[in-house]
Amino acid sequence: MTQTQKISDAVNRSWIAHLPRALVPYAQLMRLDRPIGWWLLLLPCWWGLVLGQIAAGGGLHNLWMAALFLIGAIVMRGAGCTLNDIVDRDIDAKVERTRGRPLPSGMVSVKQAILFLAAQLLVGLVVLLQFNRFTLVAAICSLAIVAIYPFMKRITYWPQVVLGLAFNWGALLGWSAVHGSIGLPAVLLYFGGVSWTLAYDTIYAHQDKDDDALIGVKSTALKFGDATAYWLVFFFGLALVLIDASFWLVSAPLPTHVGVAGAALHAAWQVTRFNCNDSARCLALFRANRAFGMIILAGLVIGTLIS
Repeated sequence: MTQTQKISDAVNRSWIAHLPRALVPYAQLMRLDRPIGWWLLLLPCWWGLVLGQIAAGGGLHNLWMAALFLIGAIVMRGAGCTLNDIVDRDIDAKVERTRGRPLPSGMVSVKQAILFLAAQLLVGLVVLLQFNRFTLVAAICSLAIVAIYPFMKRITYWPQVVLGLAFNWGALLGWSAVHGSIGLPAVLLYFGGVSWTLAYDTIYAHQDKDDDALIGVKSTALKFGDATAYWLVFFFGLALVLIDASFWLVSAPLPTHVGVAGAALHAAWQVTRFNCNDSARCLALFRANRAFGMIILAGLVIGTLIS
């Protein structure tokens, strides 16, 4: 594989192909050619931030914080992916979809990947230092979850739970960036996000289930099998109930609940389109969850503007 060859699940015509050749493998380590990952990390941050602002009286007074969360999500998602690739390099070499990644393909050495990981973590720390102390400490606490996630697929059929705990931590941070503490609405929003992750990452995991079964890697896709659609209904439904409950707790205005209803329609569309044996469709549905998150965010933003 050449340095500019496309990873199988990367977006078409990615801008990283125009980077200097020496930088392309590092952009791939960060998954910059697969932006859906940082979107799914960012959206709970913005949910928590706007929900916290609604609880504080409404208005969009935290655009600088929103920008910091954007930078932090891109960098920390990249760091998480780099760590995952370091740990999973031998497994990735055995999976069709991942064997072209920089480490298993030999484009980047383990030492280079570790140094790159350290650089990303340093940038993430600089971003975190812009927030209040409570948010800084809470963010650092999440690193333990991030660190153990790559090993979970070797231990349990539920690695998506750990991914959800890590990917939705931003819901707590967004709220604490406004309040300097964590309240019950943020906790409900967080666990709603965890359930959402269980839905979308189970869809994603169906791409690799055949390879995973052969090499002994576990996932909810293998756990649920042909019954996955029923589990998706449960996870999406639980996510929507918890998210909407968090809105009720802060007496959020009607548009926030309309946003949840819109997301419910989107989730129903995903379930009706889902086919556990169609890898291309699974990838497309996984990526479609950016729209699910944006619908909820739109309701929150409209809600805070009229609060």
